[in-house]
Order: sequence, then structure tokens, then C-alpha cells
Amino acid sequence: MKILLVALNAKFIHSSLALRTLKSYCTSIAENIETCEFTINNEKEFILSEIYNKKPDAVGFSCYIWNIEMTLHIAEMLKKVLPNVFIFLGGPEVSFESDLLLKENPFIDLVIRGEGEKIFYNTAKSLINGSFDFSSINGVTYRKGKEIVINPPEKELNLNDIPFSCGNLKDTENKIIYYESQRGCPYNCQFCLSSIDGRVRFLSDKRVKSDLDFFLENNVRQVKFVDRTFNCSKDHAHFIWSYLMAHDNGKTNFHMEIEAHILDDNEIEFLKNARKGLFQFEIGVQSTNNKTLSAVSRSNDFETLRRKVEKIKEGKNIHVHLDLIAGLPYEGYESFKKSFNDVYSLHPEQLQLGFLKLLKGSGLRRDAEKYGIVYDSKAPYEVLYTRDIDFDHMLMLKNIEEMVETYYNSFKIPSAEKYVCGLFESPFDFYESLANYWVNNGFHRVNHSKQELYVIFYNFCLNRGFSKTDIEIIKDLLKFDMLLSDNLKSIPNFIDENISEEYKVSKRKFFNTQSETEKYMPTLTAFSPQQLSRMCRIEHFKYNILEYINTNEIKAEEIDILFNYYNRDIITNHAEITQVFL
Repeated sequence: MKILLVALNAKFIHSSLALRTLKSYCTSIAENIETCEFTINNEKEFILSEIYNKKPDAVGFSCYIWNIEMTLHIAEMLKKVLPNVFIFLGGPEVSFESDLLLKENPFIDLVIRGEGEKIFYNTAKSLINGSFDFSSINGVTYRKGKEIVINPPEKELNLNDIPFSCGNLKDTENKIIYYESQRGCPYNCQFCLSSIDGRVRFLSDKRVKSDLDFFLENNVRQVKFVDRTFNCSKDHAHFIWSYLMAHDNGKTNFHMEIEAHILDDNEIEFLKNARKGLFQFEIGVQSTNNKTLSAVSRSNDFETLRRKVEKIKEGKNIHVHLDLIAGLPYEGYESFKKSFNDVYSLHPEQLQLGFLKLLKGSGLRRDAEKYGIVYDSKAPYEVLYTRDIDFDHMLMLKNIEEMVETYYNSFKIPSAEKYVCGLFESPFDFYESLANYWVNNGFHRVNHSKQELYVIFYNFCLNRGFSKTDIEIIKDLLKFDMLLSDNLKSIPNFIDENISEEYKVSKRKFFNTQSETEKYMPTLTAFSPQQLSRMCRIEHFKYNILEYINTNEIKAEEIDILFNYYNRDIITNHAEITQVFL
């Protein structure tokens, strides 16, 4: 009996924690189980052929809102080309209304509901021994002749009974590694399902130590905790933070989704001792409209959250991601504009603008009619419009989201974006104007190179009719931002590069002077001048860019900046920058 577990990930850089966890739990029958990962961007025919060529006896699909429609289509085709294959589904997207799913999709034989490890193990044993008897297996919905049987739910597992799922890093190079140290959530957000079991369970400290050691010893680039509220237990969170700070390998980054309101000042001060880039915090703000937050059972004390985030950012060592959700109850366009401006004022490293999805089993799906929420009946069940915000404005927010992703979250133009944003009445007005320019010129219809994105941004500024001085400042800032990201061989034509021969000689002399290398590039003293000139770059600016970065004041003061591409920021990948004197 060959059982194939399949996941269609949202992106290539993602890896399926579910498949790894299921297989790790089934050590006694592991030889019968194979895993196979694809992305939703693969062609259906390719995925079908890959599964078909493995000739499995049973295929299980991991189902989420982003892959369910494609998964069902592939499963239906698979049943046609392999009529005897046993097909089962699991995951959050099929754990509700499982009987209806089987009625509507006759090619599916069984559904695993809820926490899947033990249920899958028992199901797999029944398949392997050939009995196909699921009557005593809790947590499954299955076909028995023409009847659909819904067995009672399975009891919760002790998390320590689930073996470590990441012991083999094969096929995970250049991918995000996901890790789970707890299950459940103490909060009751009405758009989420994480609190559905009513409590939180944790791995033991001993087990967590062992798991984290593996990541650290293997120099994994990034580990993303899938814990829904990482710091819901102060002791658990502090233990992990302390352990990682004490055993930091200088390379691995750990991403955690936290609740900022419950961070106390002592914890924040403690976290300021972490290496820059060790931790990355994602904080779900969702909205700053108090009525909206009350409707979805979220904390509505934005001023406390603001103070906590500002204190975290004081340390300049933790990248902060703040999330907003469009389409929530009572949040109209003007209200969302205020929420956007409130969150932008905190200057997070990532400002993630998402759109409400009405998950099966969530409170908001149940109360959709109450709040006038109209949503797509097909997964991912995204909101189309509500009583408070119409479809036109939802489309506008989609365009604004694209601009935020393109120019803010990409770290492409941090300095120029900040300056131009300040020329508008508010950050939202800036992004709204940029989004209108982008769409009106058809830029949303094609992909663009980095150079093209810089040119589009510059032309947008020209189109706005900014003063000659502002345009000159923007050109200098764009030049700085471009070189911050890449050691470009050529710079767009709109940036004037009147470099004198005398200046070129000064730069060559700089890289040939040992004392300058020791002073400004102490980690690169072993390299030759030729190598240094390839690994680093010096550029002249008309304005003091570094002072603007530190104080927000722009001065017409010439400055030379060294870009060290050998030493880069672990998150932004930006070059290390230093003022030099030629």
C-alpha cells in the first residue's frame, strides 16, 4: 500500500508543515507514506501527471482556502485516471461541513476533521491492513455504501507525543521553515478559527530546546512560528526568547505572531538585547475603529498598542510587521483610511493590507447577513463589499495594496517613499494617488523590472507637479535607494551622473589605501583593492541623505557614502552604509 500525501502550497518559498507532521507521527508505517509538494501556480495537468506516475493506492490532500478549489479539481481528475485510488482530504478547509463536501464530491472517499495526526495514523493503518474499516476511527467522515457516516471527534493530543517534523531539511533550501510550539488561541477573533478548541496547549521546554537546537545547528535562514498568539503565555514566550538569544548562531531569523497589548515593559527592555535580525514580530492590528474591533472581539485600545510598538522599535533590532484587514464590520472607506494612516504612523518594516475572508465555522461567516457582508461563495471566500464599503472602494483598496507591496514592503525605495509621502496630506492620500496613476497608465497589466519601477515612481512625481527642489531631492533619494539594494552597473537616465575624472581617481585611491580599509571596512581587510571596489561602492550625493534618514531633515549638503554589499541587513538585504571623506 503506497499512501501519497499531497500539498499545494501558495508559493514556492513555502513548505508544508502539515505533511511533515503527519509523516513524522507515523514512524511505524513511514515506509508506506510518501509526501509530495506543489504550488497553486503549477499547471493542474503537471500535478496530475506527477501523482499518476507514482501509482499510489491512496492519496491524501492537505486543504486550505488558497488551494481547495484546485485540489478538488485535481482529485476529480485523479479518480478518473486511477479509478481504484482511495482519496481523502484533511485540513482546516474541510473540517467543517464534511458531510456536505462528500455529497457534492463523489470522488472523495473520506475526510479527516480537525487535528489530524492520530486520525491519519489510524486511517492509514486501516488502508494498509486492507480492511478499509473506519467505523472505530474518531474524527473521520466517510462513505459506507451510499451512506455518509460522521464519526465522533477525536480527543486532543499531547503535543509532545508528536515527533519533531523538521528533522530532514531535504527540499527546503531557500524555503521558509514552519514550526509549531503551541496549538490553540485564548482569544476569540470572529474572523479566525484558532480558538475553536477553547484552550492552548504547549510543547514542553525540553522538547522546544531540542527542536530549536536543530534549526540553530543547521543555520536555517528563517523559521516561522505558526503559533497563533506566540506570547499568550509569558513564561513560554520568555523561555524561547531567552534560549534563542543565549544560543544565537548569528544567522537564523525567527518570525513570531504576537499580541502587542500583553507585552509588558520589562519584556520589551529584555528584547532590546537581541541581535538585530534575530526576531521578527507580526502584530495583527486589523483596524483602529473601536466599533469594528468590538464587533470582531478584538482589543480596541490602539494607543496602548501604539506605545508598545514604539517601544519595540526603539531597540532598532526587531523588524515589526503590522496587519490591517479591509472589509470588517463598520469599517467604511474613510474609516479604513484612518486605520491605514494610524498604522503607517508607526513606520513598520512591513505594512500588510489583507482582505477579509469568511472562513467556514467563523463567527463573521455566521453573522454575514447581520453586517451586510457579501462574499465570494468559492474559496477563499473573500469579501466583495459590505454595508459600509462598496465594491468600487474595495477595488481601490486592492490597487493601494499593490502599491504598498511594490514600493513599501519591498524595501525598494524607503527614503524616497518617506519623502514623497510627506508631500501629501496623509500616507493614504499618497498611496491612493500613486494607485490611480498606476492603473490609469496600465502599469497593473504587466510585470516590471526594478529599474522600470524606479522610473515609474519618478514619472509619477513629475506628473504631480512637485517643485524643482523637491524633484532634485527625490532624484538623490532614488539614487540612494537603488544603490542601497543593488550594486547597479547602470543607473536610469533621469539621474544625472556627471562624475569627473578627478572624482573617479579619488575613489580608486580610497580603495587602495590600507588605513581607509581598516577604518571603514574592517571586516574586509583581507581583500585586494580590486576586490574591494567590486564588493563596495562610493557615490556622491547633493543632499545629506544620512541625516535625513536619522532626523527627517533634508539639507543641501554634499556627502559621499560608502555602500558595503558584503555586509547586508539580514531582512532587507540592504547594503551597509557609511559616510566617507575623499
